Amino acid sequence: MPLLEVKNLAASYGALTVLQNVNLSIEKGEVVSLIGSSGSGKSTLLRVLMGLLKPNAGEVRIDGEKVDYGSRSSLKSIRDRMAIVFQQYNLFQNMDVLKNVTIAPVEIKKRPRADVEREAKAILDRVGLSAKLKSYPDQLSGGQQQRVAIARALTLRPEILLLDEVTAALDPELVNEVLDTVRELAAEGITMLIVSHEMGFVREVSTRVVMMDKGQIVESGTPKEIFENPREPRTSAFVSKILRH
Repeated sequence: MPLLEVKNLAASYGALTVLQNVNLSIEKGEVVSLIGSSGSGKSTLLRVLMGLLKPNAGEVRIDGEKVDYGSRSSLKSIRDRMAIVFQQYNLFQNMDVLKNVTIAPVEIKKRPRADVEREAKAILDRVGLSAKLKSYPDQLSGGQQQRVAIARALTLRPEILLLDEVTAALDPELVNEVLDTVRELAAEGITMLIVSHEMGFVREVSTRVVMMDKGQIVESGTPKEIFENPREPRTSAFVSKILRH
């Protein structure tokens, strides 16, 4: 049974259809990357999965359990099992790094502060920020702030980590420090669904790559299949254009 299963999913912003007939399954430990041009529905799919945009049709299941996006308790359940990191860091500017990472597990999930802080310190060490526990966001580089955002998501203990263009807001020289963190998480077997325009990274870290266009999944395959021998003309056109630059 897949850890995450999406069937015939559709969503819209008002009269504008942004997802239609999306079918996707992800096994535990997989790293699946969504690629495609801007506006193809990649980030929207992540938002729908998290309940930030309500689907019009279709269903989402985690471990076989159907998510009811109209139910507050079902939404809470899915947000206990998935966490998302956006391209904007969304850190609290008036809180230091440790507080930013621990506030949700302590205040929302009501976990013991001492346990959460011990776990958060270990995670911050994993992402190379053990020396920055008492630093505030404006004292950190963009890459460091994004790694804090990743640590914050991990402290929620998600079964699935969603990463939405986590390097898009970074200066080029800061991109690698964030990608290195994601590489380490992938090596540890964390299940991830990634939206990224860093094609070299996608090719390296993904177990599977999914091409999206106009709100639909066009093709899915291994990185080798997608980048070297795509079946669909739309995938071939996109990959050839990307790899030329």
